[in-house]
Amino acid sequence: MGVRELLDLTGRVALITGGSRGLGLQIAEGLGEMGARVAITARKAKELDEAAAHLRKQGIEALPLVCDLSDPEAITPMVERLLESWGKIDILVNNAGATWGAPAMDHPLDAWQKVMHLNLTGTFLVTQAVAKHAMIPRRQGRIINIASVSGLKGKDPRLMATIAYHTSKGGMVNMTRALAAEWAQYQITVNAIAPGFFPTKMTQGTLDRAIDMILDRCPLGRVGGDEDLKGAAVLLASDASSYITGQILVVDGGQTVV
Repeated sequence: MGVRELLDLTGRVALITGGSRGLGLQIAEGLGEMGARVAITARKAKELDEAAAHLRKQGIEALPLVCDLSDPEAITPMVERLLESWGKIDILVNNAGATWGAPAMDHPLDAWQKVMHLNLTGTFLVTQAVAKHAMIPRRQGRIINIASVSGLKGKDPRLMATIAYHTSKGGMVNMTRALAAEWAQYQITVNAIAPGFFPTKMTQGTLDRAIDMILDRCPLGRVGGDEDLKGAAVLLASDASSYITGQILVVDGGQTVV
């Protein structure tokens, strides 16, 4: 099989959480360009519809699914709606997440719980539902968790103190490894992408305040761009990664090596 065929996603169905903007929408574009049908979830119907229209203009078949992943009762019905529409789920990208800026000593408990509930519990419940209803019965699947370099190391608090976010992304890194080990028997691969700084709604305040410091610590001297996650996502979603599981692919311009 040639490399183009290995990377081809024609006929595959991908579900991307938090897919209405930012990194999720970028990944949806990449998977769709390679032939996948793309279902995107988010809380706000208007943003989802706009994202779906954007994808369709690029020739990508897109399905918007409104779902609040902080509500455990909403997750399985969302997965069932997708299965009713397209019959299968080949690829799951867990991108939805939240953060909260506060020093650890004064971090509000409700904010801690909000971040953990969405970033870890919500991600697990989506993954569990997709595996149970779609991937395990078919004995195949690709799961990609969008972690962060924040889950691999600490961060200078002058950028922003985000202890809950760091902790949740560290948990996602090891959840990736644990699920990869448990679900390899079903030919399901579970990997993670750990982005560095990308301009998104979540990071914009930090970038506005500390862009010089961020660039100074990045060997490539820039933040992530609109194309920089697409290749990594396509690789981990495709047959080209059939012997890769439990791995964390860092996309950060070299930030974690200095």
